[in-house]
Amino acid sequence: MSQSAAGKIDSRLPWLLIACGCLIAALTFGPRSAMGFFQLPLLAEKGWDRTTFGLAMAFQNLAWGLGTPVFGALADKFGTWRVLALSGFMYAAGLVMMAAAPTPAWLHIGGGVLVGLGVAAGSFGIVLAAFARNVPAESRSFVFGLGTAAGSAGMFLFAPLSQGLIEAVGWYDSLVAMSVMMLIIPVLAIPLRGNSSTGKIQETNANQTVAAALGEAFAHKSYVLLVSGFFVCGFQVAFITAHFPAYISDIGIDARYAVIALAMIGFFNIIGSLSSGFVGQRYSKPMLLVWIYLGRSILVTAFLLLPQTPASVVVFSVLMGLLWLSTVPPTNALVAIMFGTRHLGMLGGIVFLSHQIGSFLGVWLGGYLYDQIGSYDPVWWLGVLLGLFAAVVHWPIAEKPVDRPQVAAAE
Repeated sequence: MSQSAAGKIDSRLPWLLIACGCLIAALTFGPRSAMGFFQLPLLAEKGWDRTTFGLAMAFQNLAWGLGTPVFGALADKFGTWRVLALSGFMYAAGLVMMAAAPTPAWLHIGGGVLVGLGVAAGSFGIVLAAFARNVPAESRSFVFGLGTAAGSAGMFLFAPLSQGLIEAVGWYDSLVAMSVMMLIIPVLAIPLRGNSSTGKIQETNANQTVAAALGEAFAHKSYVLLVSGFFVCGFQVAFITAHFPAYISDIGIDARYAVIALAMIGFFNIIGSLSSGFVGQRYSKPMLLVWIYLGRSILVTAFLLLPQTPASVVVFSVLMGLLWLSTVPPTNALVAIMFGTRHLGMLGGIVFLSHQIGSFLGVWLGGYLYDQIGSYDPVWWLGVLLGLFAAVVHWPIAEKPVDRPQVAAAE
């Protein structure tokens, strides 16, 4: 960035915008992380089977992944507030439709597609892109860490909140209450209004078309490596989220440790996200990602080879929580560094789509191979190998703008 450009940027962080963005991240990630609490009471009343509910959640994750780059592009062009407001309305409608669903099809449309699209329109990619447009480059990794930690906090807080609501008022009214909470998002999104051409950080490639941005990105080696590496993150965390409780039961450890394990992952995820944003602001982001993925592989290897006890489950969960979403701040910061903020919502969304494809395969392959051979071990070890692969592909990533003079000058 030139000295003259730097002088025009207010070095003070826009804390109102950041605070509202963090609250939105917490709200959008909270209810979807608590869907499992609704499965048994909903199915018991409706008389449906678990496959019906599981298919709705599969649609939700697919809609989330496919919708993220689309809503990112819409936010880049038409404004973040419009997309976030749409997120709140779709999310609320989806939760109400899920509660009132008279048939499985309505459950799939409401709790599946609409909630998934609501999460996509209010996801990390949308919020962090708004942060990037209004925060100097030297502070982005830090505020990205704040936004990621807020999403983690939403996941952590909504678990007991949802369970408490279900016990107090029942599953139906709990879904309706959470749908009302989602209507707060359009109000919170007001400070995030504006699109890629109206942020405080202006760039000279403001007229670059979507097609040109996509062509440039997929011709850029470092971006392709980043996309492939984030696939591994999705594979690893989704497999653990979906199958770790069952695995704990399989190895003969009391089921209550599954609850403790997921709570520890959620809590230490907050610390890990904040720490990742802080470290990424000061040191090489690609190398930070190398160490995160390498750390995951070492941790899983140690967990599988050492004696498995309740204490080892807790230790594993704490350490895995520190590495859980710590990939998000440096990954999104690298996309902003490479291409600037003009199409950050879309390009960051494509990276996240890779994550969701990995998530789908991690969840599905875990169940499929277990049904075939009666063990999760092959998927655990595949996750270890993929972690090593991710460490290797992040190593050569260049932490610099794409070779385009106007972006180099702007950044």
